[in-house]
Amino acid sequence: MKNIFSAFLICTSLFTYAQTEYNGSEIGLELHGGASNLGGTFSVGIKYAAIFNENFAAGPSFRLNRIWNNNLGVSTSANNWGGGVWAHARYKNVLFGGVEFEMIRNPYNQINWQLGNRKWAPTLFIGGGFSKEYNQKVRINLGIFYDVINAENSPFRSSYTIRIKDSQTGQVQKILPIIYRINFFFPIGNKSKEDK
Repeated sequence: MKNIFSAFLICTSLFTYAQTEYNGSEIGLELHGGASNLGGTFSVGIKYAAIFNENFAAGPSFRLNRIWNNNLGVSTSANNWGGGVWAHARYKNVLFGGVEFEMIRNPYNQINWQLGNRKWAPTLFIGGGFSKEYNQKVRINLGIFYDVINAENSPFRSSYTIRIKDSQTGQVQKILPIIYRINFFFPIGNKSKEDK
């Protein structure tokens, strides 16, 4: 885990050297969802972005999550919430890479939908994707993220879609903790750009 954070800090330091300094902030809205005939999840995340320079943004986040289940004919649902911190490195208004940590209150075990011992689910997503700013009014990030922790009570488990099957029997052997996300970032105030 320590090596992952070290590699992330080295990569972001390579992107953060620039001759200009950007001051400003953004408010982000993140949408996430996934569903099947057994249940699903939908969440809305709010992110505050402190813009350190044209290539790096970070800040706190807050999430509201709705999950539902219809396993074995028993319908259940829950509303969850949580918060965390995140950091994204942006490259030439085309790509981004980032790390996002959140603690989400979810007392349910997503495997069997029973009340578990853990009331909080830690998530540590690492990933990236496409990032584009349009007319300095909105930035859209489309990304794929991998949950390094993959807690058994993570509310995102029901939306993991990449399944590894046995080639002979066709049985699902493993479900990879990968999700898709879309983020919209809106500038707050004026973004100033000063030459150093």
